[in-house]
Amino acid sequence: PQIEVTFDLNANGILSVNAVDKASGNQQKITITNDTGRLTEEEIKKMVEDAEKYKEEDEKHAAKVRAKNTLEQYAFTLRSTISDQKIAEKLSASEKTTVEDAVKEVLSWLDDHPSADTTDYENKQRELESKAAPVMTKLYQAGGAGDMGGMPGGMPGMGGMPGGMPGGMGGMPGMG
Repeated sequence: PQIEVTFDLNANGILSVNAVDKASGNQQKITITNDTGRLTEEEIKKMVEDAEKYKEEDEKHAAKVRAKNTLEQYAFTLRSTISDQKIAEKLSASEKTTVEDAVKEVLSWLDDHPSADTTDYENKQRELESKAAPVMTKLYQAGGAGDMGGMPGGMPGMGGMPGGMPGGMGGMPGMG
């Protein structure tokens, strides 16, 4: 049998289906309306708006977590670096103390401010970098970079200076 089926969807979301058997002329119609269990246009619009709103919140949260993790990683890397015997012997006691105190201060601040915002973490990162940079610069200029095998790509936050620092500390205020 040959059956011709036509569909009509109106502006209100009502679907009309018409089927005609061409040989016999028999015809059947059905109308499907948007009643129970289906989302209205307003509900769909609200869901899309919520998804967009939460996407922005998720992105802000992800940036905050990245900033916190970067700061924490940098502090632990500094601590590890100055604890390395080969590197520590190239630093004076006051230089080592400067970095140790700055790291302790940041780690304590992290413990006391678990809900800080992205800007706070970034500011603390810059603060720690500014305190550690003179010591790390001296260390690299003294040839300490060659002994830093556990630090691929150089120190985080210091422009990824794997083999020394010709040209200074790119990206750090007052450092090159």
